[in-house]
Amino acid sequence: MDAANLIVELTESMAVNGGDVDKYSLSGLRRLGVQLEIDDFGTGYSSISYLRKLPVNVVKIDKSLIDGLGSDADESKFVAAVLHLIHACGLKAVAEGIETPEQAAELVRLGCSSGQGYYFGRPVPASDIEAMIGQGNLGQR
Repeated sequence: MDAANLIVELTESMAVNGGDVDKYSLSGLRRLGVQLEIDDFGTGYSSISYLRKLPVNVVKIDKSLIDGLGSDADESKFVAAVLHLIHACGLKAVAEGIETPEQAAELVRLGCSSGQGYYFGRPVPASDIEAMIGQGNLGQR
């Protein structure tokens, strides 16, 4: 398996609270080409400086920050600021918990090009994935 096809998700607290050994191990994985993601960003006590220091590729914005998008202008401003911060660190952003077309459209407008959530599809058994791929029905909206 090509290491670039492997994605390791770290919770925000693990990424921030991990010791030197953890950070060394993560740096080693990244040098091998493994993609590292911080999951649930925005639910803990994020230190902005950690985004620049951690050897990660992607930050996943927690659903709790996405919930008001499309109906709350203040929420859009906040998410825009979070996205700007992530992009300013040279990282990619993935929005979690997208449930409505309004949320998806607002995220695209704000510059978030990746997302996941029930709007794109509900969880299905692994056995159904092959048929969905064959029909071209795999999360494209």
